[in-house]
Amino acid sequence: MGKNLNIVEIMDYLPHRYPFILVDRVLEVTPGDKIVALKNVSINEPFFQGHFPQTPIMPGVLIVEGMAQAGGILYFEAIPPEKRGALIYFMGMDKVKFRKPVVPGDQMIFIVEILKQRSNAVKMKGTASVDNVTVAEAEFMATIGEK
Repeated sequence: MGKNLNIVEIMDYLPHRYPFILVDRVLEVTPGDKIVALKNVSINEPFFQGHFPQTPIMPGVLIVEGMAQAGGILYFEAIPPEKRGALIYFMGMDKVKFRKPVVPGDQMIFIVEILKQRSNAVKMKGTASVDNVTVAEAEFMATIGEK
């Protein structure tokens, strides 16, 4: 099954901090293969002040960013120890689809799998779901920077 990470441990993997850290818990990670992570969507998120005040909807780009952050944790687990500490950069995305709005009170589950990995780059496929219903999906690439 792999390991479970809380928010304090996640912050050891990701450089992001409030209000931009979009992974609250890692439920499972199998290095080099797959990660399952969770994001609790709260009305207190700062983006809901303007997107949209009368009908709060989580911006799709932030859903994809949450998948990418989960993928960053997964990729970090698969890189050689000597490269740890370097930043992982989002390079691109393909096949992005949004299926259903995400609203305050939702609990999003990100599932990200590695499709291909080379020495300094990785291609991943991710889905975001709420109550076992897919709300978004994407393929994306990341690279590891210099230390």
